[in-house]
Amino acid sequence: MHSSVDSSSDAPGLDLDRPLPLRRLVYLEEGDEVTVGSPETDTYAVLPADGAELVRMLADGVTPREAARRYESEHGESVDIADLVEALVDLDLVRSADAPAEVSAPVRWQRLGRAVFSRPALIGYALVTALAVVEMIRVPRLVPRIDNLFFSSSYTLVVLMLFFGQAPLLALHEAFHALAGRRLGLRSRLSVGRRLVYLVLETSLDGLVSVPRRKRYLPIMAGMLADVLAIAVLTLVADATHGAARGVASVCLAVAYATTLRLAWQGFFYLRTDLYVLLSTLLGSVNLHAAATDVLRNAVRRGTGRPPLDLSVHHPVDRRAARWYAWLMVVGYAFTLTVFAGVVVPTAYRLLHDMWLRLTGHASAAGRLDSLVLMVLTLAQTGAVVVLAARERRAARSA
Repeated sequence: MHSSVDSSSDAPGLDLDRPLPLRRLVYLEEGDEVTVGSPETDTYAVLPADGAELVRMLADGVTPREAARRYESEHGESVDIADLVEALVDLDLVRSADAPAEVSAPVRWQRLGRAVFSRPALIGYALVTALAVVEMIRVPRLVPRIDNLFFSSSYTLVVLMLFFGQAPLLALHEAFHALAGRRLGLRSRLSVGRRLVYLVLETSLDGLVSVPRRKRYLPIMAGMLADVLAIAVLTLVADATHGAARGVASVCLAVAYATTLRLAWQGFFYLRTDLYVLLSTLLGSVNLHAAATDVLRNAVRRGTGRPPLDLSVHHPVDRRAARWYAWLMVVGYAFTLTVFAGVVVPTAYRLLHDMWLRLTGHASAAGRLDSLVLMVLTLAQTGAVVVLAARERRAARSA
């Protein structure tokens, strides 16, 4: 924030003697730092307290040059006010001079969000989950297990049913994130992303940084709440239909097991999962993932005799937390290998083994067609991941 550049140095295109037309800004003080941003553009910056003080003066109509003079008079140091103004422009926090004053549009679905996460609703979710757990204890066949995936001899049907069965549950997961944020008046965006070799939906709640930390936890955990609730409901439906509609019960248990795997995904601590975001928020970290990754790299470098990476580039909070979170990432890797060995390998082996027998043996035409369609679906998903990864790489290089 502080600079040896004098406050009177004008940057091209900037008139430091005219008030700056800033958007409607929000401020959130946390310790020695202040988050400043605009809910309209969902752009935010973390500033030191004196930097936020300067922005507040600009928002109150003080000209940039006068704000710099007041700052120097109070703090005894000059400030590069032109640099600050350019940063505000880059963050899209400055309106064009001839633009009308902004009128904040109401956030849609805010009332629905409040209803979905009201106290009676949360109590109801807890009761449904508790009832499902009781039923799993009472009826062991309801407990999620790998055999539940193979509810049909047609593997194409299994894959399609799981895909179309998970699609609404993925949407529910992200909807819970969005509604939990919208109940606070925050906007959200839905996008398609990638985690390792899987396509995922992602909800962006950039405005979450502008609300007190205690109010961020529910929007972060809302997706996991949706997954737990979905597993509970599917389990209870399977229990209720086991006798009269065995097929429905089998499909419910298969989808419940797939949802359980997706919930287990949160334990992959080396990825930026919901649990990672929750821990980062609890700790008040900036980029814990990067700091912990460098800690692990240094452990490898020490073993190979190479010089360590400089950890001072990371935020002090991140450096302190990275000392133990790095080993939690190792636990995440171990958990991934466990899931891979216990779920992915057996499932893939069964699918590939049966497909090979159907294609090379004396299987029926329907069996061979089923295997061919499954191969096409698998290659299509792999191709989609490859295309998305290539697109991300090109975007990173451009940036």
